[in-house]
Amino acid sequence: MLNPAFDHYSHEDVRRLIAEYPLAWVLCPGAPAASASLLPMLGTYGEDGALTGLVGHMSRRNPLHALFEREGKAQFLFTGPQGYVSAEHAGRRKWGPTWNYAQARIEADVHIDETLTAQAVARLVSTCEQGREQPWNVAELEERYTGMLGMIIGFEARVTALDATFKLGQDESPDVLEAILASHPDADLREWMEAFNRDRRK
Repeated sequence: MLNPAFDHYSHEDVRRLIAEYPLAWVLCPGAPAASASLLPMLGTYGEDGALTGLVGHMSRRNPLHALFEREGKAQFLFTGPQGYVSAEHAGRRKWGPTWNYAQARIEADVHIDETLTAQAVARLVSTCEQGREQPWNVAELEERYTGMLGMIIGFEARVTALDATFKLGQDESPDVLEAILASHPDADLREWMEAFNRDRRK
C-alpha cells in the first residue's frame, strides 16, 4: 500500500501535470488494449481551478473515433516526471532504491464533434508554440489546412472522476531527501520533488 501522503495534491498540481506532460494514453473502457492511443490533451478548468474537462483531436482512422461515438466513455492516463532513485542518490547503502513519479487517472464522458476540430488544433498549436521567437500558426499551411482538417476530428471530454498519485519523496527523512535533491541527475524530477516537499524544507 502506498503512503497516504502521495495522494495529497491540489488543483494546481493536476493543472501543472497536464500542462507540462500533455501526452496521455487514451482508451475506451472494455475495448481491446490495441485501441489505446497516445494523444496530446489540454485541460479546461472551473472557477475554483479544478479540472473539468479535456480537449483534443485525433485521426478519423483512429480506432478510438468509432469507439467514442458508440460508447461515449474514455480514460486518460497522464504520466509526469519519473525516475529511478538509487541508494547512491540517497547516500545510504542500506537504503532501498525506489522509483519516484507523478500520474493522473481520469474518467470522462466524451463528445465527438467536427465543429470542435479547428478550435482544438488551434489551441494545441498556440499552447505548444507559446514562447517561441516566431510562433507558427495554422494559417501558414494555406490551402493544405482545409484538407488536413478533413482527416481529423475534434473532441471534448467532461471529467467524471479523477485520482492522482504524486510519489515525490514525501516519505523520506530530511537528510535523505536533501541527499537525493543534491545528487539526482534529473532536473525535472528534482524540481517536482522540491515543490512537493517545500513545507518540510523550511
